[in-house]
Amino acid sequence: MVLLDFSIFPLDKGPSLSTYVARSLEIIDSSGLPYQCHSMGTTLEGEFDEVMDVVRQCFNASKADCDRVDCRINIDYRKGRTGRLQSKIDSIEQKLGHSLKR
Repeated sequence: MVLLDFSIFPLDKGPSLSTYVARSLEIIDSSGLPYQCHSMGTTLEGEFDEVMDVVRQCFNASKADCDRVDCRINIDYRKGRTGRLQSKIDSIEQKLGHSLKR
């Protein structure tokens, strides 16, 4: 399983990009994969091919009407582990002794 954190957005559509980000979030949400959306991107959890397929769909949706698209991807693979989307945060909170802001 991998955690894949990514952001994707057009560079040619002005200062407000929420319409384009929302389009990607609709694809992500309908994928059925566990995910967490944050202010600078989204983290997906799944098999490599599954998460990369979601990124591909988001990229194709963006390039359909954008002349320049920026996509940044960070992948964390750990053999035999699932549920890491939440367990990584739980581990830090346990060590700190309190919850983190979300």
